[in-house]
Amino acid sequence: MSYESGSLECRRLIETKENLIQIMHALDCLSNVEHLKDKLKDIYKEIDEMHDQRKKLENEA
Repeated sequence: MSYESGSLECRRLIETKENLIQIMHALDCLSNVEHLKDKLKDIYKEIDEMHDQRKKLENEA
């Protein structure tokens, strides 16, 4: 893991983002999956926003 996370929630969000990246890379070798990759990118962005919000909460504490 490239980022030293604080809470269990942050670690889970980081792991989820890393797993999504792996899935997107696995799809690279398949054809006609751009629509799936687009959906996964949207999910990644949403989880990244959740992670940013969580980091802010933890920094305020």
